[in-house]
Amino acid sequence: MEIEYSPKFMRQFKKLPKEAKESALKCEKLFRKDPFDPKLKTHKLHGVLREYWAFSIFYDCRICFAFMESNFVRFHTIGNHDIYN
Repeated sequence: MEIEYSPKFMRQFKKLPKEAKESALKCEKLFRKDPFDPKLKTHKLHGVLREYWAFSIFYDCRICFAFMESNFVRFHTIGNHDIYN
C-alpha cells in the first residue's frame, strides 16, 4: 500500500502529542497490511465527506483518507472529530 500525505495532514501530525504520533505510526503499519483490519475500525464517511474514509488511532483520534487507486491512498487529515469540519 502506497500512502501520500497531504500538507494539511503533515501539519496536523506534527502538532500531535508524542503518544498519538507513536500510535498513528503503529496504526499506519497495520493499515498498509490491511486497511480494513477490525482493530482500525475503518469506516466510510457520509454527507459532504462521502468520498472519504476514516480509521481510528485511539478513542478520540482518527485519520481521514481517500482511496486514489487500488494500492494507493492519500491521508488528508489527522485528529479528533474536528477534522471533519
